[in-house]
Amino acid sequence: MKKTVLISLLGSLLYPGLLSAGITKMDFDTYLSEFSYEERKEMKIDSVELTVMLEEGTAQLIDIRFKEEFEAWHMKSAINIPLNELPKRLNELDRNKLIVTACPHKDRAIMARTFLRLKGFNSAYLVDGLIGLAEYWRGDSAKEFIEHYGKKNKKLP
Repeated sequence: MKKTVLISLLGSLLYPGLLSAGITKMDFDTYLSEFSYEERKEMKIDSVELTVMLEEGTAQLIDIRFKEEFEAWHMKSAINIPLNELPKRLNELDRNKLIVTACPHKDRAIMARTFLRLKGFNSAYLVDGLIGLAEYWRGDSAKEFIEHYGKKNKKLP
């Protein structure tokens, strides 16, 4: 009990806001032992939910593909942090937002999401992948997203 309280206290000092969100750092054994239906649900987000959260400014989209893949094609609202660079680039993530990891087919996004969760981040992976997001952000959906999101994010036109 004392160890848990101390870890929780240190976590709140190092990462303000984590305890109020119910998120603390943990090891993989603990994560697996405590895995529940609620965690299974919270680990996933779809393109529609992500779009709303990006428009509200409550999510950060992380494209975890290799640099060359990102350069070939990417979403302007995404930050590229390749999976193999993620441990060294945690300082680029906004702890006040849901961190959404994404790649075309979800394999690397799931690994990145789990890693971030173990590091105490509120995170989810894009369940329909970047290909699903590209499909969703076409036509009128793309126009509406760019118009709304672009007002809050100066990177976009």
